[in-house]
Amino acid sequence: MSFVMSPENLQLLANFKPQFYDGENMSVFWETTPEVVAKLLPPPLKPAEMPLVWAYVASFQKTNFNCSYNEAALLLACEFDGELGFHVISMPVTDDMAMVGGRERFGYPKKIAQVSLTSGDGTVEGWVERHGIRIFQLNATLGGKPNAADAAAVMGQYVQPPIKIFLFKCFGAPGEGFDYNPRLVRQEINSETKQMDVAEAEVTLTPSNDDPWAEVEVMRVIGGLHLISDSTMEPGTVVAEVDPAEYAPYAFSKIDPMF
Repeated sequence: MSFVMSPENLQLLANFKPQFYDGENMSVFWETTPEVVAKLLPPPLKPAEMPLVWAYVASFQKTNFNCSYNEAALLLACEFDGELGFHVISMPVTDDMAMVGGRERFGYPKKIAQVSLTSGDGTVEGWVERHGIRIFQLNATLGGKPNAADAAAVMGQYVQPPIKIFLFKCFGAPGEGFDYNPRLVRQEINSETKQMDVAEAEVTLTPSNDDPWAEVEVMRVIGGLHLISDSTMEPGTVVAEVDPAEYAPYAFSKIDPMF
């Protein structure tokens, strides 16, 4: 190995797609308020018909990039150019290389945290902690009915693969503003489901100044979904440039508040 990458490895990197094998994911879906979505969704993204929130805790122990880690995410349903997808507003991970890869390449708002996922005897528990605060707690009972009668319809409409993800990629300039106009990135995640269980889920959000997941208020829990799957992150595409002044208030999801 060297600090300088060989031409052969550069070519491998150019065609590289991150892949995850037998990944375990416990997701929960809930409705928040339209006001929350309007506040947190950066333009030019538009709110989806339902103010839907998707949160998950996942364990990726086998990958093609020499990394095993846990991950969680908080996402808002959105639309761009008539296409339905999700915008990620927070993504805690347990490994620094998992953090850097997705954050610098695509713009995922990743931070290092403690993330746990355990399952057995028909139940699943997942949680996220940072700075001593358990900001997200998820408990699910598998094999039964979801929380809401319309759960199947909602999941069928919003979370059929490939999942479309919309992210904002930008870097602060050495002086004031950004190095370049923030870029809206569209990225797809393809998956092959090996095992799926519908679940009844409970969610607890604890306020934190550094990780304000509790801002995404739970109005109605729709249900949970427990998956074992193989997945692939497809290359992203820049679909728009964003006005720097318009995006500036949303540009700090990757860092803790300084003031």
